[in-house]
Amino acid sequence: MSNLVNRVAVIGAGFVGSSYAFALLNQGITEELVLIDLNQDKAEGDAMDLSHGLPFAPTRTKIWFGSYADCGNADIVVITAGANQKPGETRLDLVEKNTRIFKGIVSEIMASGFDGIIVVATNPVDILTYAVWKFSGLPKEKVIGSGTILDTARIRYLLGEYFDVDTRNVHAYIIGEHGDTELPVWSRAYISGINIADWTKGKNGFKKEDLDKIFLNVRDAAYQIIEKKGATFYGIAMSLVRLTKAILQNENSVLTVSSYLEGEYGHHDIFIGVPAIVNRNGIREIVELDLDDDERKKFDHSVNVLKQTMGPVMTSD
Repeated sequence: MSNLVNRVAVIGAGFVGSSYAFALLNQGITEELVLIDLNQDKAEGDAMDLSHGLPFAPTRTKIWFGSYADCGNADIVVITAGANQKPGETRLDLVEKNTRIFKGIVSEIMASGFDGIIVVATNPVDILTYAVWKFSGLPKEKVIGSGTILDTARIRYLLGEYFDVDTRNVHAYIIGEHGDTELPVWSRAYISGINIADWTKGKNGFKKEDLDKIFLNVRDAAYQIIEKKGATFYGIAMSLVRLTKAILQNENSVLTVSSYLEGEYGHHDIFIGVPAIVNRNGIREIVELDLDDDERKKFDHSVNVLKQTMGPVMTSD
């Protein structure tokens, strides 16, 4: 890991990788940004295109297209490569093909001498984060999946729209699998210190049943966006930049990322989306929310679905 300047390496210059690089440059988060892709022309073209915007960027950033060798001095490697989710396909449908792809990617990263933090954004993100941890041999706190960071952003946005409150003042979490079994933690959702349930007690026409519709729109957002434009990339790109900033600036911020459980929430040996404190060393600790009985059952179900899907993949060669 470099101590002089911050270096971020992006594996995969597709929709998500290039959007992430663009957002990273616009926010001036890192001093060095290297783009790596099997399609070298695409990575080189992106590096050139981004560099031409440097006169208007908030800080100076060195941007280039490179190879896995450039991961050796990287502080963070962000993996966005892999097969994309197609219309009608669930994130879990991508397990086998992306696990095979990731085995090769991670071996190349580690061969460079890399000892920083790996962030995984490719779906199914929870299972692939577990795979990266196994393939890399890195400590669990240095492998982080994007988890439900975007789902949490989506619910904060939609609740802000519904209650006509700045989304940044909405404090709510989506936890569990980044996918069909995720769940909202309504019992711990607040605006201005007031629980969401109290905001829906007939005041100003707000209704509790509307919260269920809001959650369904969060859960199914990716399907809706994929159907309309083919892929999701801006929201996840900004989510990844937020995570990158929390790491590089040693923020100790709480973000709902895919983290390794060792007894938290009553589960072991699984990466899944939960609130975690993130800093320069990766995941400092997991924040264990006091779930109500219904939320705990739904979370248990989410864990079980991931484990059943992951089992045959992670035990095969």
